Amino acid sequence: MTIKRIPIATALVLTLVVGVATATAGPTTTTAGPKMGQKNLVETAVAAGQFKTLASLLQKAGLAGTLEGKGPFTVFAPTDAAFAKVPKATLASLAKNKAKLRAVLLYHVVKGKVTAAQAMKLRSAKTLEGKSISIRTSGGKVIAGGATVVKANVLASNGVIHVINKVLIP
Repeated sequence: MTIKRIPIATALVLTLVVGVATATAGPTTTTAGPKMGQKNLVETAVAAGQFKTLASLLQKAGLAGTLEGKGPFTVFAPTDAAFAKVPKATLASLAKNKAKLRAVLLYHVVKGKVTAAQAMKLRSAKTLEGKSISIRTSGGKVIAGGATVVKANVLASNGVIHVINKVLIP
C-alpha cells in the first residue's frame, strides 16, 4: 500500500471526519486503525473524519504543527457535532481573535499520554493553555471539563485522543 502525504489542513479535516464517525458508534476503546499509533495526532484526527471544524481551527490558530510534534500529548477532541452546539457568534469571535482561539484549543490538550484508565484516577489535569480541567467519572464514563468522553484511547504515534461531545471553554 502506498501512503501519500496530504496537506495538513486536509489531514485535519479527514481526522475530524473519522472522529465524528467513530464517536457516533458509542463509547468504546479503539485504536486509530490497523497500524495503530503510526500516525501523529493530527493525521489520526484527519483520518477519523469527524473533526473537520477542529482541524480547520487548529490550522487557523497555527497549532497543527504542535500536535504533529514529538509529544506525547493527550487531546480531548470535540467532534463536529460538538462544535455545532457552540453559538455561531462565539465561533466567529474566536476565528477573528487568534490568541483566544489558541487558548480554547490548547485547553483541550494535556501534556503526556493519559489513557482513559489513567484519567479515571485523576481529579484534574493541567492543559497546555495553562489552566486545569476537572476530570471525574460517572457511570463508567470519563467526564473532562464537563464533556463526556464518547470514544477513548484513539492511539497516535505522539499521544492519545479522547473524543468528547462538547467544546471546552477556559
